[in-house]
Amino acid sequence: MRSTRTPSAVAVVAVVVAVLTVAILSAVGGIAVAQGNTAQQTAAPQAGGEPDLDVHAPNPTLTPGQTNEVTLQISNDGELDYGSPELREAVTTARNVRVEADADGTPLTVESGETAIGSVTEDRPGEVPIAVSVPDDIEEGSYTVDVRVRYSHTYRTGSVVQERSRSTTVSVDLEVDSDARFEVVNATTDARIGDTGTLEVEIENVGAESARDANVILESQSAGLGFGESASDAARIGEIEAGETATVRYDVGFAPDAPVREYALDASVAFRTPEGLQRLDETPTLGVTPAERQRFSVADVESDLYVGEEGEVRGTVTNDGPVTAQNVVIRYAEESPNVIPIETAVAVGTLEAGESADFRLPIEISGEAEAVDRTADIAVQYRNADSELRLYEDVELLFDVSPKRDQFVLDVQQREITAGESITLDVEVTNNLDEPVTDVEARLFTDSPLDSDDDEAYVEALAPGESTTMTFTLDAESSATAKTYPVSVDFRYDDARGNSQLSDTTRVPITVVDGEGGVPWLVIVGALVLIVVAGGAVYYTRAT
Repeated sequence: MRSTRTPSAVAVVAVVVAVLTVAILSAVGGIAVAQGNTAQQTAAPQAGGEPDLDVHAPNPTLTPGQTNEVTLQISNDGELDYGSPELREAVTTARNVRVEADADGTPLTVESGETAIGSVTEDRPGEVPIAVSVPDDIEEGSYTVDVRVRYSHTYRTGSVVQERSRSTTVSVDLEVDSDARFEVVNATTDARIGDTGTLEVEIENVGAESARDANVILESQSAGLGFGESASDAARIGEIEAGETATVRYDVGFAPDAPVREYALDASVAFRTPEGLQRLDETPTLGVTPAERQRFSVADVESDLYVGEEGEVRGTVTNDGPVTAQNVVIRYAEESPNVIPIETAVAVGTLEAGESADFRLPIEISGEAEAVDRTADIAVQYRNADSELRLYEDVELLFDVSPKRDQFVLDVQQREITAGESITLDVEVTNNLDEPVTDVEARLFTDSPLDSDDDEAYVEALAPGESTTMTFTLDAESSATAKTYPVSVDFRYDDARGNSQLSDTTRVPITVVDGEGGVPWLVIVGALVLIVVAGGAVYYTRAT
């Protein structure tokens, strides 16, 4: 009996020990796992959630007969399933968002393909424009476009981050209405390069309803075409019925260096519907071509300019077209201290295209100028068909300036005077200018031993190249040494414009010879000859 009970007790004890051991180990393991999970949660906070994207069309209206641009707005109403609010954006942001629209099953055609717009958050929605082509004969109403949105996002954060890719399709309704819509029928301008003019645009309401308070807005796409100081302008039509055509006008200008070609203009019409709703219809880009620039040329340039004198530059101006230029004026535009225009502008009248006219510019050349060939800018001023003043400046003159010359040429035949005597000095005076002169007063200037009691002379007029003789008296002192002395003559006169001028001084050489009060060389020589002859006769008599 004793041996039988002993093994039973031992077995019971063993079972108890085993159960206690398992319990202890389980408790210790649970504590360890709990401590490990706590450590993990402290080291890496967790959150779970996902984006929730939706698609809207803020302005869903489509215009028939053209390709419309519709802006789709992508909003995000994300969901945070669990975790800290600070981690909300990490799991609700949609990354690498790609949008593609499809209008299958409708008369509409989506012209644009898939577009990437980056990330979309709850507080930063995304936008993507799509191009929708609408047939001209489409019925008014609502049409559904399917918009597929693909994106990536973080589903759960923590020690193990889960990434997902998602795709959703949202249906968006677009509205085709019968509002007014417009087409540009014709666009012309009478403006030319380097000038301003009027741009006329014919615009037709091809829609089914009238438009009220309509404004046609044009915007230039080139710096060569402008609306005054601006690149755009608006013209008011008011009300235009369906099927009606209206003409609007704008003041435009083309730059002087702009080429002759077609210039692009964007056109749009802002209007109100009969219900008072504001609409904007963007028409296709229109083109307009300016006329060629009005041009002039100058030829056959000649001059009679001399240093220190007034003269003229003459030439022929030609209107090279393409249209008539009214009240043409040649303006001298150069500035120089030595070349002074007496008249800065001379008129030549109205010139038809291809017609020419002669002109002359009176100019004065200063005495300090060099006798060289010169160039000068001129401008051709004219008025266009609207009597607006215009200026063509791509013209210059090339002319020569001759060296300084005497205004009067003097010729004195009698240039000898005997000491102690007086002579009449006749001076032939020739007008060396290219213009007539009047009231010519001559003055003779002398220095000792020469003198004059009659040192002035006068002639009423001298034509170019004409000569006259002016007479003065000239005295030589008896004690004058026999040699050459200068006398001087100058002239005060009026030129062809009536301006008083003073000529340069001209010197004339006068030779003084000995008179009776000097050594009688002829007598002495004659006496010597007589002495020699007499001596020879005596010698001959004695010898014979």
